[in-house]
Amino acid sequence: MRKGIISLIFMIMKKISLSFLLLTFICTIACNIKDKKANTGNTNSKTLLDSLEAAVMDGHNAGMAKYGKLAAMQNEAQRLLDSIAKLPAKAREAVTPLKTKLNSLVEDLRSAKANMDKWMDEYNMDSAVNNAEQRIKYLTGEKIKISKIKESILKSLQKADSVLRSKF
Repeated sequence: MRKGIISLIFMIMKKISLSFLLLTFICTIACNIKDKKANTGNTNSKTLLDSLEAAVMDGHNAGMAKYGKLAAMQNEAQRLLDSIAKLPAKAREAVTPLKTKLNSLVEDLRSAKANMDKWMDEYNMDSAVNNAEQRIKYLTGEKIKISKIKESILKSLQKADSVLRSKF
C-alpha cells in the first residue's frame, strides 16, 4: 500500500512538473513573439517629441544625480572660508589666493544649484500637450536650457574637485 501511494505521488508530481514545464515553454514563446512584433518597425518610428522629451529628462536626471554632490561641495568650500575667517590676520593674508578661489567656487556652485532649482520650478511637463508644433518648440528650448544647466553643474563640480584638492 505504501509503495502504491509513493508511486501515485511521483506520478502526480511528474504530471505537474511536465505541465509546468510546458506552460513555461508556451509563455516564453508567446512573449518572444510579442516582443518581436513590438520591436518590428518601432525603431524608426520614435517621434521627434519622444526624442525631445527623453533628452530633456536625461539632462534633468544627469543634473539631479549630481545635486547632492553640488550641495556637499558648496558646504565644504563654505566651511573652509569660515575657517579662513577665523585665522589670525597674517595667516588670512597668506591664504588670500585660496580664499579668492573658494569664494568664486561657492558662487559657481550656488549659481548652478539655483539654476537647476529655477528650471525645475518653471518646467511645465504638460506644456502645449495638444499642439505638437508648439510642444516641439517648447521642448527644444527646454533641452537647450537643461543642457546648459547640466554643463554648469558638471563644470562647477570639476572646479570644486580641483580647488578643494589643491587647498593643502
